[in-house]
Amino acid sequence: MKVVAFNGSPKGEEGNTHVMVGAFLEGAAKAGADVENVFLAEKKIDHCRGCFQCWLSPTAECVLKDDMAELIGLFSSADIVVFATPLHNDNVSSRLKIFIDRLLPLGDPHFAVDAGGETVHPSRGGECPKFVMIANCGFPEQSHFQVLRLLAQRMARNYETEFVAEIYRGGGAWLTEPAAADAVARYTDLVKKAGEEVVTTGRLSEGTRQRLEEPLIPSPEFVEIYRQTVNRSWDEALGGREQR
Repeated sequence: MKVVAFNGSPKGEEGNTHVMVGAFLEGAAKAGADVENVFLAEKKIDHCRGCFQCWLSPTAECVLKDDMAELIGLFSSADIVVFATPLHNDNVSSRLKIFIDRLLPLGDPHFAVDAGGETVHPSRGGECPKFVMIANCGFPEQSHFQVLRLLAQRMARNYETEFVAEIYRGGGAWLTEPAAADAVARYTDLVKKAGEEVVTTGRLSEGTRQRLEEPLIPSPEFVEIYRQTVNRSWDEALGGREQR
């Protein structure tokens, strides 16, 4: 089995997203998968022009000459694809959005009707990999991932596949905070377990899914402490300047 992660964080290996992806892939590798971690920040990916030349081409070739041809090949070779991102304005990062937009050559231009009676573009050919979504955000609550949860449903429909795991982490800033090292270690162990489960059983167990939604630090006071800590950090960065 091959698992490929496409990390849309602009910070690459330095980002909080990488902590989660690294743990997931470690668990997947432990279960016997061949894993690959792609940092989109290191790739040249131009914006889709919406010209549909890839649909007119018999070889589904895009007119843009950048790294996407290689990345589409990598995407298509995977059994499981991980979309990883920090939460930007309630959604995926711009880098990941551009990557998803440029997957257009994998679709067929014709209209078809899905099982629910809704119009859809069918696949151009070949079975699509299973999907995983991994994301974190600076806000502490899990409620901020509502848009991504809906996006996962729509992407599964659009690509005629399924999301076998969705792993979301509020309070993502703590993932690289030394003061939270013990809590983060417990959490990454759980994410590793998720990677193992996806490879060995094809999906997350309900128990693991529920545990992944629990607070990073199970304390009623944590959210307020977290807010105060973030505000102090920004106060220090602003150097006492008034905000406008």
